Amino acid sequence: MIRLSGITRTFYMGKQTIHALDHIDLDIQNGEYLAIMGPSGSGKSTLLNVIGLLDRPDNGQYKLDGKLVSDLSEAEQAQIRREKIGFVFQSFHLIPRLSAAENIELPLILSGIKPNERKIRVKEALNAFDLLDRAAHKPAELSGGQRQRVAIARAMIMHPTAILADEPTGNLDQQMGKEVLALLEQLHQTGTTLIIVTHDRELGNRAHRKLVLRDGKITADKTHDIN
Repeated sequence: MIRLSGITRTFYMGKQTIHALDHIDLDIQNGEYLAIMGPSGSGKSTLLNVIGLLDRPDNGQYKLDGKLVSDLSEAEQAQIRREKIGFVFQSFHLIPRLSAAENIELPLILSGIKPNERKIRVKEALNAFDLLDRAAHKPAELSGGQRQRVAIARAMIMHPTAILADEPTGNLDQQMGKEVLALLEQLHQTGTTLIIVTHDRELGNRAHRKLVLRDGKITADKTHDIN
């Protein structure tokens, strides 16, 4: 479970003070499907980065599965990221010089997984995401939808408990966006916690729970059943 208590994050631009997160209290249960919405500059991506341990709050506490993680060292946080959290970004964040297979394999290498096991798991991931025939292709040789499938496969290769997706369909056409969203929702159906930042009202309405931020504060938190 994710629990944020009194989380603040402030940025300074010249003489201007920006309260990106203003005393956020938030509980997210394991297996939830949550959309984080709000206008540009509302704090959506900052909140996602704090949850993903990519950014450290100025104040407050963050507990993940009952463990206080906001005060851990960078190395300790990096280990938790590798083991528990997968990331999917709008701009894919693939390494250009690596093939699709090598991009997917990277988290396994960083975690010290043995080569034989890496080979098996990467092949399974390529097959699961319909990428076997693109395994040797570099990102520049892939379509946008294929690149995002590689990014999702990489995010899932360590079997994380949560997937954090920041505008995952933002750089895709409508059809590719639907296919990528379907993949993410399939992962959620297996029990993975899915947290998506989006401007897309239709996408946000697909989530079981919708959080709305404005000026670093939660202004709405609604849960509804999905048929």
